Amino acid sequence: MREIRYIKKVVKGYFDLIRPFTLLAPIIVSMCIMLASFFYNNKTGNLFNIWWSTVIPASFSLAILNGASNALNQVTDVKADKISKPYRPIPRGDVSLKEAKIISLIMYITAVAIASFINIMFCVFVLMITIFTITYSLPPRLKNVLFLNQLWVGIPRGLLGILASWSVFGNALQPLPLTIGLIAMCFLIGGSVTKDITDKEADKETGTRTLVNTYGVKQAAFIALPFMFFPFTFIPILIDSGILGSNLWLLTLLAIPAYYIFHLMIRDNSTGKRLENTSSWTLMYITYFIFASGFSLLTITSSFFL
Repeated sequence: MREIRYIKKVVKGYFDLIRPFTLLAPIIVSMCIMLASFFYNNKTGNLFNIWWSTVIPASFSLAILNGASNALNQVTDVKADKISKPYRPIPRGDVSLKEAKIISLIMYITAVAIASFINIMFCVFVLMITIFTITYSLPPRLKNVLFLNQLWVGIPRGLLGILASWSVFGNALQPLPLTIGLIAMCFLIGGSVTKDITDKEADKETGTRTLVNTYGVKQAAFIALPFMFFPFTFIPILIDSGILGSNLWLLTLLAIPAYYIFHLMIRDNSTGKRLENTSSWTLMYITYFIFASGFSLLTITSSFFL
């Protein structure tokens, strides 16, 4: 029984290290974008076979990459986590620093290895995302640099993530994926402020400057608002200019939850019972899911009428 409890403890520690809820974003978002790319670019073939041979491996490559980043971030944030998140596996002693480093390295190698079997451009984007996530946590540790830390979240998880997914079946430099990627990037530059609310004191003590611990939660929320709100309100302008198709006008409605994220940042800073962050952080993730799935559904639907 003691051995079983130990095994359960280790497994739970590894599970918590990679933070599986945050892996839903790269899985769901990448799958949606890949499907949109497949139909938009008029690819032929058995979709069922392509789903298992290409979509699943590519999306899991991005998810594993995100898990590697989560593990590395916990290794380098152990001092801050002892203050604000002592329940995480490294501070509570369930996973050692050495184990976490090994897990992170294995996951990085696995993600790149899988990507190399998809296509060259996808692998290039995965490598670019890898560089961003490593430099975010390790020297020059851009997580500590005010403003740059927001960019180092928004660029790889928004722009590069979208372009990587689109490149599985299409040209990532087409106006459509570039525009959608930039919208996602702007949204995440603002939305990622939500993750810093619960860490504001620990980040300050350990030398990490964020908008939240530099300007306070309310002022940080006002700084983040334009990045979250305006990308969606600009969609009708992008449609009118011919950059986006008229089928995507419904995505403008995401300005509503984007504004509500801002509202929650100001009104409710409490941490959820099931998730380790605030309700504004949870809504930010949900909004991003809806954006990706909505874009995919609208693109796929319109492809049948072209």
